[in-house]
Amino acid sequence: MSGDGGGRGAQLKHTGLRPGWTTGACATAAATAAYTALLTGDFPDPVTITLPKGQTPAFALAVEDRGAGWAAAGVVKDAGDDPDVTHGALVRAAVRPGPAGSGVRFAAGPGVGTVTRPGLPLAVGEPAVNPVPRRMITEHLAAVAARYRGSGDVRVEVSVDHGEELARSTWNPRLGILGGLSILGTTGIVVPYSCSAWIDSIRRGVDVARAAGRTHVAGCTGSTSERTAAAAYALPEDALLDMGDFAGAVLKYLRRHPVDRLTLCGGFAKLSKLAAGHLDLHSARSQVDKGFLAGLARRGGADASLAAEVAGANTGLGALQLCAAAGVPLGDLVAVAARDEALSVLRGAPIAVDVLCIDRAGTVVGRSGVR
Repeated sequence: MSGDGGGRGAQLKHTGLRPGWTTGACATAAATAAYTALLTGDFPDPVTITLPKGQTPAFALAVEDRGAGWAAAGVVKDAGDDPDVTHGALVRAAVRPGPAGSGVRFAAGPGVGTVTRPGLPLAVGEPAVNPVPRRMITEHLAAVAARYRGSGDVRVEVSVDHGEELARSTWNPRLGILGGLSILGTTGIVVPYSCSAWIDSIRRGVDVARAAGRTHVAGCTGSTSERTAAAAYALPEDALLDMGDFAGAVLKYLRRHPVDRLTLCGGFAKLSKLAAGHLDLHSARSQVDKGFLAGLARRGGADASLAAEVAGANTGLGALQLCAAAGVPLGDLVAVAARDEALSVLRGAPIAVDVLCIDRAGTVVGRSGVR
């Protein structure tokens, strides 16, 4: 994987972290091996595939099985150094002949989900094998058919051992993908600690909410803020976006795909970062600016002594407590500033925005009006 041109490849090169393979790449390898065995009686092991950007990884087979009119193979997913929930999962593909002219048809086996809501790149009722993995599998099976004089008309059932259990740690249940995991990947490669998967989940969450006709969504930094926003506005689950630290991802995607109203809800400290102009709220990439909070406190009526205490506070919450004791509404001031920063990122998109700041218990400690 080249890192010479910068970007994520360069990041990976500099960190020394080991890349891995997506579930889509693993499913492609398994399906390729299974179809080869169906036509020839022999499983290629290892099996080599070509990824969308031209890399040609080889995968060892963990499972080989065949019977009358079918063959199946399995590959253990190696996510490299990425803390991926599917690292170590066994991805299987079973291939059977299909009706003449049917091409490649997909089915969800155990541990692979089925789409039940609109707004995703797959139709309702389809197995959750995403478009790029489908294309990869289809192209590889066409090449096997051409090499061994097969028809290319096959049914591919993709499954993941324990996938339904693993899916509980993903966005799938909220997105209406039921019964298991999605088979994912646009490049075939997992870049360790990249933000792409989470940001992609945010985008799909917006798509699902829009397809469901939701006009009010909430971008939330965690489970506590989700509960607060849902209770405050009676929002259904599919209107709640788990943005984590990626406020910028929510705002930039909604800028292109607007809804009528956005509520941002999160911890006071995280939203104080947004108020100060940070779009990535992770503690490793942005810090609470107590000097900024001191300036807001002055605008809210704090005297110079209190402002100095705020500037020297150990944490954002400490600054909030100092102001609360003095009757200075720092939480509201942060909420208003965060709302205004969000509006500036939205660049005039027709979206009304409000902000709720909460403490660790989920109590609202600051709110803005809707603007």
